[in-house]
Amino acid sequence: IRMSAHSGRRIVDMVWEDLTPDRIVTPASVRNAATVAMATGCSTNAVIHLLAMARRAGVALTLDDLDALGRTTPVVANIRPSGNTYLMEDFYYAGGLLGLMSQIRERLDLSAMTVSGETLGAALTEAKVYNDDVIRPLSNPIYPEGSLAVLKGNLAPDGAVIKPAACDPRFHVHQGPALVFDSYPQMKAAIDDETLEVTPDHVMVLRNAGPLGGPGMPEWGMLPMPKALLKQGYRDMLRLSDARMSGTSYGACVLHVAPEAHVGGPLGLLRNGDIVRIDIPNRRLDMLVDEAELARRRAAWVKPADRFGRGYGWMYAAHVSQADKGCDFDYLLPEFGPAAGEPDIF
Repeated sequence: IRMSAHSGRRIVDMVWEDLTPDRIVTPASVRNAATVAMATGCSTNAVIHLLAMARRAGVALTLDDLDALGRTTPVVANIRPSGNTYLMEDFYYAGGLLGLMSQIRERLDLSAMTVSGETLGAALTEAKVYNDDVIRPLSNPIYPEGSLAVLKGNLAPDGAVIKPAACDPRFHVHQGPALVFDSYPQMKAAIDDETLEVTPDHVMVLRNAGPLGGPGMPEWGMLPMPKALLKQGYRDMLRLSDARMSGTSYGACVLHVAPEAHVGGPLGLLRNGDIVRIDIPNRRLDMLVDEAELARRRAAWVKPADRFGRGYGWMYAAHVSQADKGCDFDYLLPEFGPAAGEPDIF
């Protein structure tokens, strides 16, 4: 409650100081934010939020930029699910976010302005770490890289996201037959069937759960393990979807496949039994189906009927972007510009 009240007071003070968002959300601060996110072993949701905020502010940020940071930024927050032992409460008492930023200050642009009205460097002057097993130094990270990885291939031409640090390493390079579901109820009924014909090498696929297919891109990406495999003692398998998942989720889950199946993305062309191959070191996600067959399937694909004829649903469907662009409305981006014949009041 005290933090909320303090934040409200600070917002009012920022108005009097004319400390506007365009002075805070800059290329330097966006890169800082992405670097800190990677160092914490962040949620995959951070990808969408960072892309949307940066693009709204006119800062060029892409999935490839985030993947490059994921390759080079060590995970220093030893908290679950990427870490081994500790929880977020332990992170708070170990020094919290300021403590973590002080550990990786050499990776940050300390001249970036913050909402406090001072630079990041000034804000970190008195930051401390009280437990360097919870918040590790750069010389002793939990993982040298791997908080997030962006995969591309004929299943995800515009990208998909996975947390390598939060899944069994045996799935970092893997291939197996697809087990495809077109809706969450269909998937739920199948995984509860203890006679389901599924092996630990199968790749479970849920589609039509993206920004438009959901609609709204629900957090269905951590697909439940089939009971048939749980009874055999298995706790993880490769799962693939155009949905999101919670930041506290774990497992070999590939998310945010773009473009999504609902708009004609290749995920919509996948069939049961097709071999899906993932190669995280080489950032690939492919279905091993020849191009001629894919062309036949693409020609036979039928666009789903529009759900909305008017109102917010219609506006959303007409203007929302795909996951690789942040799922934001196109008309709120700087390049959209002011309406014709109207002044740009901003």
